[in-house]
Amino acid sequence: MTRLKSAFGVRFWMFGLILAIVAWSASTDPTMAQTRAPLLMEGKQTIYQRVLTRPGAKLVAKPGAADGTPQPALTRFYVYERQTDGGKEWLEVGTSSRGKTHGWIDAAATLPWKQQMALVFTNPANRDRTLMFDSRETLLKIMNAEAPEVAVAPLRKAAEEGKPQDHVLSIEPKEYVDINKQFYLLPILHAEPVVTHRGSARALEIASVTAREDDPNPAGAGATSPPANPPTAVLRTFSAAVMFVIDSTISMGPYIERTRKAVRRIYDKIEQANLADQVKFGLVAYRSNIEKSPGLEYVSKVYVNPEDVEDGKDFLAKVTGLSPATVSSARFDEDAYSGLMTAIKAVNWSDFGGRYMVLITDAGALKGKDELSGTQLDAEQIAIEAKQLGIAVYALHLKTPQGKGDHAGAESQYKAVTQNAVLNKPLYYAVDAGSVDAFGASVDSLGDAIVEQVSAASMGEMAAGSARSADSPKPPEDPKPDDISKQIREDARLLGHAMQLAYLGREQGTQAPTLFRAWLSDRDFANPDMPTTEVRLLLTKNQLSDLRDVVKAILDAGEQSQDPDAVSTADFFDLLRSSAAHLARDPNQLTNPDATKLGDLGLLGEYLDDLPYKSDVMNLTSDTWEQWSIGQQEDLLDKLRSKLRHYILYHDDTDRWVSLSETGEPGEDVYPVPIDALP
Repeated sequence: MTRLKSAFGVRFWMFGLILAIVAWSASTDPTMAQTRAPLLMEGKQTIYQRVLTRPGAKLVAKPGAADGTPQPALTRFYVYERQTDGGKEWLEVGTSSRGKTHGWIDAAATLPWKQQMALVFTNPANRDRTLMFDSRETLLKIMNAEAPEVAVAPLRKAAEEGKPQDHVLSIEPKEYVDINKQFYLLPILHAEPVVTHRGSARALEIASVTAREDDPNPAGAGATSPPANPPTAVLRTFSAAVMFVIDSTISMGPYIERTRKAVRRIYDKIEQANLADQVKFGLVAYRSNIEKSPGLEYVSKVYVNPEDVEDGKDFLAKVTGLSPATVSSARFDEDAYSGLMTAIKAVNWSDFGGRYMVLITDAGALKGKDELSGTQLDAEQIAIEAKQLGIAVYALHLKTPQGKGDHAGAESQYKAVTQNAVLNKPLYYAVDAGSVDAFGASVDSLGDAIVEQVSAASMGEMAAGSARSADSPKPPEDPKPDDISKQIREDARLLGHAMQLAYLGREQGTQAPTLFRAWLSDRDFANPDMPTTEVRLLLTKNQLSDLRDVVKAILDAGEQSQDPDAVSTADFFDLLRSSAAHLARDPNQLTNPDATKLGDLGLLGEYLDDLPYKSDVMNLTSDTWEQWSIGQQEDLLDKLRSKLRHYILYHDDTDRWVSLSETGEPGEDVYPVPIDALP
């Protein structure tokens, strides 16, 4: 057996060497020459030069020509050649990297786009609106001030009132602009870390580009589209959906019944307030793998879709058949992530302004690496999926005596899956000893808060306050049932304010600021822990496929290096050198003595360079890998397995692929990959 495995290792090496030779031959044999390629970015070996068109850009037949075809703003072109004519620089461009060009564009009518990276504004409900300044010096002066929130306050007040101010170019829209609903770009032109006495942040030079080409209002403070309807009229149509995701295994009987009671009570309130059309409840039940335990009947099941329920009676009728399982699962942990993903995928969340999922369980979740997992995802991937749809995920963790040994691990999982960017905290609530009464009070409080939000909205009123101004005490370390209920109610109120801002932004068609270059801070001036922006890396289908292949190669090499009968752990980087030679088509990586970490091996390291992101994977060195225990190595490989599964979901998510040119190839469409999803 040992000889067979060793032979496999030799064949793997020979295969890598053959691929390297073929790659080298293709680069030197004219008969195998590649088609014309775009220009490479300075200092890069794999990333091509790309530009975005400004409003008014024209595509012409040759440099200096006057007549041409107007191009939509935001069109992304690859640069194949640069020429100077009449004192102007001209770019020969094409919409893909496959060698076909379409004409020439005046370089002044474009913006360089280095990393295909977009900044996305976070929801402003929990912070001050972001100001955009005319210079780096102005921004740094404020960031380094003793009290930056005081220094910026009069400038923000003037901007909010639409009054011009020196050095202030624009202000973030009041409503949240959902990139999944209305795609916009904030390309980064320059980024630098700034350390102040309040913490670390980044000063970013951005080019703000939206799809609007005929904005009558030039870029300036508060330059956004006028709403078709006033906010009060729009708010009256605000609705909410609450999807319960409930563990329906043997031990959950009392909690299933108490959930029914809570929904019955809430629906009575809804009907009294004439809000039956604006507040909807749904329910997904989950168990675990049915191949190991056929008597469980299902892994996850939609009992009620909030889009299909008419009223409380209809909801209760639909969940009549919900009862605890009669057989035990193969593990104590259940497949909670399958339940959550079923709820995420089953509902058309865009029909609702308020979006809530409530996980109810007394056990942990099967990890993505577990053979019984139905998703092969972990908490971080589930959290990203919910966040992209604007869903607030709650977890009511029933800490029963039977699950005592599982409590710590389950708490860690559910804090990760419920981490909320608006409140900057997890929406995780532990129910001590699994008290049915405490659990019921918590569900009642959440339902009441949501009904109050929608009731106020139906009268054109915003949910009160924001987390920034809320004077709510920090919850005690060992909260009593009343404390838990109060905290749930307060969190729901603050989230309601954020969700209404997002709803107004979608319904009113609020635009990101129009075209200009400006400087902003990626952190709130008053609270450096609160990000003002998030990062999306816009990867093409080809690049996402490459990323998948790279992660798979690292994973395969890691798994082989752990097998003592195949190779030693010291061979991990040697295996990756062979992969790099194949994936990057660079035979030099086989013998490069300077490659000391994964990012040096040509494994898509350039895609991660210059990003406001530090990759644990790409910074991994051979020495570190060898010094790790098998458990530490396996933790990294588990993360890669989950990310690999996530990339498959992105590839199949047709609704969120975006074309950046009218004539581009499908392989050049981009997907806004959250920075947290990168390896």
